[in-house]
Amino acid sequence: MVPGLASLDVSISSAAAAAASGLGFGISLIVAIGAQNAFVLRQGISGGHVLAVVAVCAVSDIVLIAAGVGGFGVIVQAAPAVVVVARYAGAAFLIGYAALAARRAFGSAALTVESAKATAAFGATVATCLGLTWLNPHVYLDTVVLLGSFASTYGSPERWFLGAGAMLASVLWFTALGFGARLLGPLFVRPSAWRVLDAVIAVVLLGLGLGLLFSG
Repeated sequence: MVPGLASLDVSISSAAAAAASGLGFGISLIVAIGAQNAFVLRQGISGGHVLAVVAVCAVSDIVLIAAGVGGFGVIVQAAPAVVVVARYAGAAFLIGYAALAARRAFGSAALTVESAKATAAFGATVATCLGLTWLNPHVYLDTVVLLGSFASTYGSPERWFLGAGAMLASVLWFTALGFGARLLGPLFVRPSAWRVLDAVIAVVLLGLGLGLLFSG
């Protein structure tokens, strides 16, 4: 055997194992129902600016994961005031968006795929997506602190492979959710289906917002 080949094999296998752990850990963090996923699902069904929404979510996660793996989670833990501010800002944003979803659900205007697609301009859609992502303190606690703590149990090279696996999980998930939601399009030709979806979104976001408001 060529000298050093065995250590190379071990390094490759450990890197692959770390990446696989990051992939699984990342999926477990982002699959749960939340404000961001609900928004991506609705945009995916309507076909409104889906690529931009998926890109914003995936790139945001990549930045946050890199920060967590790089040790930024320690700073977040050392400055709890940052999380407190994000908690109240996020609660207000979620409750406000829940009110908009409830208005759509119980409004008199007919809801169809085309009307849902035309409800928001590109800039407003991107701004809403950024707000649902960056004003959610759970993003920092889960992606930065929790993932960062998990990554810190790995060595210096391996933890970045773990981070790469988590980043891949985010890209795959949001791409599948955003573009896969179009398969539900035939179901949402009926206005009643949109009303049910927006009612569910309103309840979920209101629950998340109130949970943030009264937590801690």
